[in-house]
Amino acid sequence: MDARAIIAAIRDKNTPGQEELTWFAKGLASGAVSDAQAGAFAMAVVLNGLSDAGRVALTIGMRDSGDVMKWDLPGPVIDKHSTGGVGDCVSLILAPVLAACGVYVPMISGRGLGHTGGTLDKLEAIPGVNINVTEKQLRLITREVGCAIVSATGQIAPADRRLYAIRDVTATVESVDLITASILSKKLAAGLDSLILDVKCGSGAFMKTPDEARALAHALVGAANGAGCATAAMITDMNEPLAPALGNAVEVAICMEVLAGNPEVAPRLYDLTVGLCAQLLMMQGEDTAAAVSRVKSAISSGAAMERFSQMIAALGGPPDMAHDWHTHLPKAPVVGEVTAPASGYISAIDGEALGLAVVALGGGRNVETDQVNPAVGLTEVVRLGTKVTRGDPLCVVHAADEDAAVAAAMAVQAAMTIGDAVAPGPLVIEGIT
Repeated sequence: MDARAIIAAIRDKNTPGQEELTWFAKGLASGAVSDAQAGAFAMAVVLNGLSDAGRVALTIGMRDSGDVMKWDLPGPVIDKHSTGGVGDCVSLILAPVLAACGVYVPMISGRGLGHTGGTLDKLEAIPGVNINVTEKQLRLITREVGCAIVSATGQIAPADRRLYAIRDVTATVESVDLITASILSKKLAAGLDSLILDVKCGSGAFMKTPDEARALAHALVGAANGAGCATAAMITDMNEPLAPALGNAVEVAICMEVLAGNPEVAPRLYDLTVGLCAQLLMMQGEDTAAAVSRVKSAISSGAAMERFSQMIAALGGPPDMAHDWHTHLPKAPVVGEVTAPASGYISAIDGEALGLAVVALGGGRNVETDQVNPAVGLTEVVRLGTKVTRGDPLCVVHAADEDAAVAAAMAVQAAMTIGDAVAPGPLVIEGIT
């Protein structure tokens, strides 16, 4: 095998085979492939792309560059992945709901990226929670609780960790082929029986248009199924925040309210979570009505809340989250309303700008070494299409100091267009199997 020959093949618009791409992925993990060769490979893929078969081959090769977990559990092992959006805290509800439905969810998650929040950052807003667990601990928590939301170990898809770092500094992030292999190599290394993908589309997502989201969804579904994992996708609306809260502790609080049986506090979040969970159960053979009923019952009965509380305790957090979560979540010292500067209807929301406002508050990172303030964020964010009068609240800012609160208020007002009445689009735009 020769890295130069593999790069040259892609340069010349040919796709290397499974053996070559598996060798290249292992070389990324071991260091046998140099940084220069990895950068040239990534640029060749960005410029010329891979075939469908090549995308599957790269995904498999990167998955197999490290440990691939195998399970012996009395139920299916399933998971969900979102491409990222604002106010998207589905995972915190979905994992315990599915666990309460008798399936197992070893969810390997990530941190915030750009304007989008990260599931791990949200979990770490809960005092004591440690998401850096060993494979042995992951197996134990998954078996005993039914779900575990953790970070990837160093042995999960190491080729992706190396290639992503190089892509980040060589202007080669924006490639459907490389994004697909990056996402799926980590997920499939968890040894899943099935996977549901939530591909976001709109102002608060990375994919701004339906065509972009559709291309990524088809690539992900095709590659995952080609790699042997039954996978479906939903393309979902992100032209407004999914939940009325953006931040870490404030999104956990919304999830706790939903798990406590109050779906009206975040109806879009609740509806999408139910839809994704039901789709996964249907992939295991249940009919639609039974799947939806089981998911809703897991929430309304308190069973999902109990699973969430058990998971938090197993990760080192408070043992009484189910009953006393209000006292454990950090609170910002400065809290104030952002008001509408004019009268009319909320006709557009720049979700990316709202996400960046939270980052500026300290709720995300501008560079990898930044420390996240778990208490800051936005709550009670108005819905798209809401009628407002000048002076009405647009949201509530939670900030570390007055200056940060003022800056966030200005950013929120700029991110919301007040004009003519509009009707929000459907939450689920398209399903792909």
